[in-house]
Amino acid sequence: MSQTLLYVKANPKNDSDSNTFTLANVFIQEYQKKNSDCEIITLDLYTEGIQPLDADTLTKMFGGGGNKALDYAKQFASADKYVIAAPMWNLSIPAILKAYFDYVSYVGISFKYSEAGPIGLLSDKPRKAIHISSRGGMYSEGPAKEFDLGDKYIRTILGFFGITQVESLFLENANVLQGDALKEAINKSHQAARNMAVNF
Repeated sequence: MSQTLLYVKANPKNDSDSNTFTLANVFIQEYQKKNSDCEIITLDLYTEGIQPLDADTLTKMFGGGGNKALDYAKQFASADKYVIAAPMWNLSIPAILKAYFDYVSYVGISFKYSEAGPIGLLSDKPRKAIHISSRGGMYSEGPAKEFDLGDKYIRTILGFFGITQVESLFLENANVLQGDALKEAINKSHQAARNMAVNF
């Protein structure tokens, strides 16, 4: 049975101008070589024009009516694997990605309420996710690690849905390194992407 990978892109830059997208595309290309039967759906949030939830959509989400959030939530829930490409912006994720997660945080699709509290509904089958990101400084280790709120949020919200197999792939110090040092860091991150894609 073939699987579906949802590639979520959260950056207004073109692929060629984005370190995050360049890294994510290396991962996707290597993954395709090993999983030619997997359907890859690309969802560019800026092309989609994702906006913060408005009152009408929010009302419909809780009223059971058809709405744009429902379509995104169903698409998200139908996938088996997720590649989330989002740069670090101001210690977190781009606001458009948070808005998207507000859409897919849909009661009855990605989670439900119970007497014991909320329960994720996406643990019904094995699912994997990877967050791919370029960051201006070093945030995966060292004194600035506690400032990284973006990767923590993505892991937390996916876990809330029941998706616990979550990996991270970063290009660090993209705004600090220059010249050959930056090229070396980019090359290392691309090789890491290829290695991680093999078993994704």
